[in-house]
Amino acid sequence: MNTVKPAGYEGRYVQGFQFYLKHSEEHNAILGYVDKVLSGEFTRIGEGKSKMDVLGVGSGGGEMDAHILSILQSKLPATPLTADIVEPSIQLTDNFKALVTKTPSLQKIPFSWHTVTCGEYEKQVKDKRDIKRFDFIHMIQMLYYVDDYPGTIKFFHNLLKENSKLLIVHEAAGSGWDTLWKTYRKELCTKSISDYLSAGDIKVHLERLELKYDEHLIPNTLDITDCFTDGDEMGELLLDFMTEQDHFHQSLTPDLRASILDLLRNRCSTEKEGRILFDCSFSCLLVYS
Repeated sequence: MNTVKPAGYEGRYVQGFQFYLKHSEEHNAILGYVDKVLSGEFTRIGEGKSKMDVLGVGSGGGEMDAHILSILQSKLPATPLTADIVEPSIQLTDNFKALVTKTPSLQKIPFSWHTVTCGEYEKQVKDKRDIKRFDFIHMIQMLYYVDDYPGTIKFFHNLLKENSKLLIVHEAAGSGWDTLWKTYRKELCTKSISDYLSAGDIKVHLERLELKYDEHLIPNTLDITDCFTDGDEMGELLLDFMTEQDHFHQSLTPDLRASILDLLRNRCSTEKEGRILFDCSFSCLLVYS
Protein backbone atom coordinates (compact mmCIF):
# COMPACT_ATOMS: atom_id res chain seq x y z
CA MET A 1 0.00 0.00 0.00
CA ASN A 2 1.10 3.55 -0.64
CA THR A 3 2.65 5.00 2.51
CA VAL A 4 2.49 8.60 3.65
CA LYS A 5 4.65 10.82 5.79
CA PRO A 6 3.04 12.46 8.84
CA ALA A 7 1.10 15.61 8.06
CA GLY A 8 3.23 18.73 8.46
CA TYR A 9 0.30 21.11 8.86
CA GLU A 10 0.08 21.54 12.63
CA GLY A 11 1.21 24.18 15.13
CA ARG A 12 3.82 26.69 13.97
CA TYR A 13 3.84 25.22 10.47
CA VAL A 14 0.18 26.16 10.06
CA GLN A 15 1.05 29.75 11.03
CA GLY A 16 3.79 29.84 8.39
CA PHE A 17 1.53 28.23 5.80
CA GLN A 18 -1.25 30.74 6.38
CA PHE A 19 1.21 33.65 6.33
CA TYR A 20 2.58 32.36 3.04
CA LEU A 21 -0.88 32.06 1.49
CA LYS A 22 -1.77 35.59 2.58
CA HIS A 23 1.37 37.19 1.13
CA SER A 24 2.07 35.02 -1.93
CA GLU A 25 -1.29 35.57 -3.63
CA GLU A 26 -1.21 31.86 -4.47
CA HIS A 27 -4.88 31.35 -3.69
CA ASN A 28 -5.88 34.32 -5.83
CA ALA A 29 -3.78 33.00 -8.71
CA ILE A 30 -5.42 29.57 -8.43
CA LEU A 31 -8.85 31.20 -8.18
CA GLY A 32 -8.12 33.00 -11.44
CA TYR A 33 -7.35 29.63 -13.05
CA VAL A 34 -10.58 28.15 -11.66
CA ASP A 35 -12.61 31.07 -13.01
CA LYS A 36 -10.99 31.18 -16.45
CA VAL A 37 -10.41 27.50 -17.21
CA LEU A 38 -12.27 25.21 -14.84
CA SER A 39 -15.64 26.94 -15.11
CA GLY A 40 -15.93 25.79 -18.73
CA GLU A 41 -14.63 22.33 -17.82
CA PHE A 42 -17.30 21.99 -15.14
CA THR A 43 -20.03 22.61 -17.73
CA ARG A 44 -18.59 19.85 -19.93
CA ILE A 45 -18.07 17.43 -17.02
CA GLY A 46 -21.59 17.94 -15.71
CA GLU A 47 -23.36 17.54 -19.04
CA GLY A 48 -26.09 14.89 -18.79
CA LYS A 49 -25.22 13.93 -15.19
CA SER A 50 -27.86 13.69 -12.47
CA LYS A 51 -25.40 14.73 -9.72
CA MET A 52 -21.79 15.82 -9.25
CA ASP A 53 -19.51 14.21 -6.67
CA VAL A 54 -16.36 16.16 -5.76
CA LEU A 55 -13.32 14.96 -3.81
CA GLY A 56 -10.77 17.33 -2.29
CA VAL A 57 -7.46 15.73 -1.28
CA GLY A 58 -5.36 17.79 1.13
CA SER A 59 -7.99 20.53 1.22
CA GLY A 60 -6.49 22.50 4.10
CA GLY A 61 -8.78 25.21 5.41
CA GLY A 62 -11.18 24.82 2.49
CA GLU A 63 -10.75 28.18 0.75
CA MET A 64 -10.07 26.56 -2.63
CA ASP A 65 -12.81 23.97 -2.18
CA ALA A 66 -15.35 26.65 -1.29
CA HIS A 67 -14.63 28.55 -4.49
CA ILE A 68 -14.61 25.44 -6.66
CA LEU A 69 -17.94 24.32 -5.20
CA SER A 70 -19.45 27.79 -5.66
CA ILE A 71 -18.42 27.79 -9.35
CA LEU A 72 -19.95 24.33 -9.75
CA GLN A 73 -23.18 25.57 -8.17
CA SER A 74 -23.31 28.57 -10.53
CA LYS A 75 -22.53 26.50 -13.63
CA LEU A 76 -24.80 23.59 -12.75
CA PRO A 77 -27.58 25.10 -10.62
CA ALA A 78 -29.97 22.17 -11.11
CA THR A 79 -27.39 19.47 -10.37
CA PRO A 80 -27.02 18.25 -6.76
CA LEU A 81 -23.45 18.25 -5.40
CA THR A 82 -21.67 16.18 -2.78
CA ALA A 83 -18.22 16.91 -1.34
CA ASP A 84 -15.77 14.47 0.24
CA ILE A 85 -12.80 16.07 2.01
CA VAL A 86 -9.53 14.28 2.82
CA GLU A 87 -7.37 16.42 5.15
CA PRO A 88 -5.21 14.99 7.97
CA SER A 89 -4.83 18.25 9.91
CA ILE A 90 -7.47 18.56 12.63
CA GLN A 91 -6.75 22.29 12.91
CA LEU A 92 -7.27 22.96 9.21
CA THR A 93 -10.33 20.69 9.02
CA ASP A 94 -11.89 22.69 11.86
CA ASN A 95 -11.14 25.87 9.89
CA PHE A 96 -12.91 24.35 6.87
CA LYS A 97 -15.95 23.35 8.95
CA ALA A 98 -16.14 26.88 10.36
CA LEU A 99 -16.08 28.23 6.79
CA VAL A 100 -19.01 25.97 5.89
CA THR A 101 -21.07 27.16 8.86
CA LYS A 102 -20.81 30.79 7.75
CA THR A 103 -21.35 30.18 4.02
CA PRO A 104 -25.05 29.56 3.22
CA SER A 105 -24.39 28.08 -0.23
CA LEU A 106 -22.00 25.47 1.22
CA GLN A 107 -24.58 24.44 3.80
CA LYS A 108 -26.71 23.07 0.96
CA ILE A 109 -23.98 20.53 0.09
CA PRO A 110 -23.61 17.22 1.98
CA PHE A 111 -19.99 16.98 3.22
CA SER A 112 -18.16 13.80 4.21
CA TRP A 113 -15.09 14.54 6.33
CA HIS A 114 -12.09 12.20 6.28
CA THR A 115 -9.52 13.49 8.78
CA VAL A 116 -6.85 11.06 7.59
CA THR A 117 -3.84 11.02 5.28
CA CYS A 118 -4.49 10.10 1.67
CA GLY A 119 -2.72 6.77 2.30
CA GLU A 120 -5.15 6.00 5.13
CA TYR A 121 -8.04 7.07 2.92
CA GLU A 122 -6.79 4.75 0.19
CA LYS A 123 -6.75 1.83 2.64
CA GLN A 124 -10.28 2.65 3.81
CA VAL A 125 -11.53 2.80 0.23
CA LYS A 126 -9.89 -0.50 -0.70
CA ASP A 127 -11.41 -2.16 2.36
CA LYS A 128 -14.90 -1.20 1.16
CA ARG A 129 -16.88 -3.20 -1.35
CA ASP A 130 -18.86 -0.22 -2.58
CA ILE A 131 -16.34 2.37 -3.82
CA LYS A 132 -17.56 5.93 -4.31
CA ARG A 133 -16.38 7.51 -7.55
CA PHE A 134 -16.12 11.18 -8.42
CA ASP A 135 -16.73 13.65 -11.23
CA PHE A 136 -13.99 16.03 -10.13
CA ILE A 137 -10.99 15.42 -7.85
CA HIS A 138 -8.46 18.06 -6.90
CA MET A 139 -5.04 17.62 -5.29
CA ILE A 140 -3.67 21.11 -4.66
CA GLN A 141 -0.08 21.36 -3.40
CA MET A 142 -0.21 18.04 -1.51
CA LEU A 143 1.86 15.44 -3.34
CA TYR A 144 4.98 16.29 -1.29
CA TYR A 145 3.63 14.20 1.56
CA VAL A 146 3.44 10.84 -0.19
CA ASP A 147 6.19 8.36 -0.92
CA ASP A 148 4.66 6.56 -3.90
CA TYR A 149 3.84 9.37 -6.31
CA PRO A 150 2.70 7.27 -9.30
CA GLY A 151 0.76 4.93 -7.00
CA THR A 152 -1.09 7.84 -5.40
CA ILE A 153 -1.89 9.46 -8.74
CA LYS A 154 -3.07 6.16 -10.19
CA PHE A 155 -5.29 5.41 -7.18
CA PHE A 156 -7.11 8.74 -7.28
CA HIS A 157 -7.32 8.71 -11.07
CA ASN A 158 -9.05 5.32 -10.79
CA LEU A 159 -11.73 6.95 -8.61
CA LEU A 160 -12.87 9.14 -11.51
CA LYS A 161 -16.15 8.47 -13.26
CA GLU A 162 -16.38 8.59 -17.05
CA ASN A 163 -15.98 12.09 -18.52
CA SER A 164 -14.38 13.45 -15.34
CA LYS A 165 -11.16 15.27 -14.42
CA LEU A 166 -8.38 15.16 -11.85
CA LEU A 167 -6.70 18.50 -11.07
CA ILE A 168 -3.14 18.45 -9.72
CA VAL A 169 -1.67 21.81 -8.71
CA HIS A 170 2.04 21.80 -7.93
CA GLU A 171 5.13 24.02 -7.91
CA ALA A 172 6.43 24.64 -11.41
CA ALA A 173 9.60 23.09 -12.77
CA GLY A 174 12.41 25.64 -12.51
CA SER A 175 10.59 27.74 -9.89
CA GLY A 176 12.28 29.03 -6.75
CA TRP A 177 10.83 26.12 -4.80
CA ASP A 178 12.27 23.65 -7.28
CA THR A 179 15.72 25.27 -7.08
CA LEU A 180 15.72 25.52 -3.26
CA TRP A 181 14.51 22.04 -2.44
CA LYS A 182 16.50 20.18 -5.07
CA THR A 183 19.70 22.06 -4.18
CA TYR A 184 19.28 21.27 -0.47
CA ARG A 185 17.36 18.00 -0.80
CA LYS A 186 19.61 16.19 1.69
CA GLU A 187 19.44 18.94 4.31
CA LEU A 188 15.73 19.83 4.05
CA CYS A 189 13.98 16.54 3.17
CA THR A 190 14.23 15.22 6.71
CA LYS A 191 10.73 15.63 8.16
CA SER A 192 7.28 15.23 6.60
CA ILE A 193 8.78 15.78 3.13
CA SER A 194 11.17 12.90 2.44
CA ASP A 195 11.86 13.87 -1.17
CA TYR A 196 11.05 16.75 -3.47
CA LEU A 197 9.37 16.78 -6.85
CA SER A 198 8.18 19.58 -9.10
CA ALA A 199 5.35 19.64 -11.62
CA GLY A 200 7.94 18.58 -14.20
CA ASP A 201 8.54 15.36 -12.23
CA ILE A 202 4.79 14.79 -11.89
CA LYS A 203 4.41 15.10 -15.67
CA VAL A 204 6.94 12.31 -16.09
CA HIS A 205 4.80 10.07 -13.86
CA LEU A 206 1.62 11.01 -15.77
CA GLU A 207 3.27 10.12 -19.06
CA ARG A 208 4.55 6.81 -17.74
CA LEU A 209 1.01 6.04 -16.57
CA GLU A 210 -0.16 7.00 -20.10
CA LEU A 211 -2.57 9.59 -18.73
CA LYS A 212 -3.66 12.46 -20.95
CA TYR A 213 -3.42 15.93 -19.39
CA ASP A 214 -3.41 19.65 -20.13
CA GLU A 215 -0.92 21.98 -18.39
CA HIS A 216 -1.43 25.62 -17.47
CA LEU A 217 1.56 27.51 -16.01
CA ILE A 218 0.64 30.21 -13.48
CA PRO A 219 3.39 32.81 -12.79
CA ASN A 220 3.50 33.96 -9.16
CA THR A 221 5.89 35.68 -6.75
CA LEU A 222 6.31 36.16 -3.00
CA ASP A 223 7.99 39.14 -1.34
CA ILE A 224 10.67 37.62 0.90
CA THR A 225 12.55 40.85 1.69
CA ASP A 226 11.87 40.44 5.42
CA CYS A 227 13.71 37.10 5.40
CA PHE A 228 16.96 39.06 5.10
CA THR A 229 16.32 41.33 8.10
CA ASP A 230 17.88 39.96 11.30
CA GLY A 231 15.31 39.44 14.03
CA ASP A 232 12.27 40.06 11.83
CA GLU A 233 9.54 37.82 13.24
CA MET A 234 7.57 37.47 10.02
CA GLY A 235 10.72 36.84 8.02
CA GLU A 236 11.68 34.06 10.43
CA LEU A 237 8.21 32.51 10.22
CA LEU A 238 8.37 32.58 6.45
CA LEU A 239 11.83 30.96 6.41
CA ASP A 240 10.51 28.26 8.75
CA PHE A 241 7.73 27.46 6.30
CA MET A 242 9.90 27.62 3.19
CA THR A 243 12.51 25.24 4.62
CA GLU A 244 10.19 23.22 6.92
CA GLN A 245 12.24 24.08 10.01
CA ASP A 246 10.84 24.81 13.48
CA HIS A 247 13.17 27.80 13.82
CA PHE A 248 15.34 28.44 10.79
CA HIS A 249 18.10 30.40 12.53
CA GLN A 250 18.35 27.99 15.47
CA SER A 251 17.88 24.72 13.57
CA LEU A 252 20.56 25.09 10.88
CA THR A 253 24.29 25.72 11.04
CA PRO A 254 25.57 29.24 10.24
CA ASP A 255 27.16 28.07 6.98
CA LEU A 256 23.99 26.30 5.82
CA ARG A 257 21.82 29.29 6.74
CA ALA A 258 24.09 31.63 4.81
CA SER A 259 24.12 29.34 1.76
CA ILE A 260 20.33 29.00 1.72
CA LEU A 261 19.81 32.76 2.09
CA ASP A 262 22.30 33.40 -0.73
CA LEU A 263 20.50 30.94 -2.97
CA LEU A 264 17.09 32.40 -2.13
CA ARG A 265 18.28 35.88 -3.02
CA ASN A 266 20.41 35.22 -6.09
CA ARG A 267 19.01 32.10 -7.76
CA CYS A 268 15.35 31.89 -6.70
CA SER A 269 14.29 35.53 -6.79
CA THR A 270 14.34 38.79 -8.72
CA GLU A 271 14.73 42.27 -7.26
CA LYS A 272 12.22 45.00 -8.04
CA GLU A 273 12.14 48.47 -6.49
CA GLY A 274 14.29 47.27 -3.61
CA ARG A 275 12.06 44.26 -2.85
CA ILE A 276 13.17 40.63 -3.22
CA LEU A 277 10.52 38.60 -5.07
CA PHE A 278 10.73 34.81 -4.78
CA ASP A 279 9.53 32.84 -7.83
CA CYS A 280 6.70 30.63 -6.57
CA SER A 281 5.11 29.91 -9.95
CA PHE A 282 3.05 26.75 -10.21
CA SER A 283 1.49 24.44 -12.77
CA CYS A 284 -2.09 23.27 -13.01
CA LEU A 285 -2.24 19.79 -14.51
CA LEU A 286 -5.76 18.80 -15.60
CA VAL A 287 -5.82 15.02 -16.09
CA TYR A 288 -8.49 13.32 -18.19
CA SER A 289 -10.38 10.27 -16.90
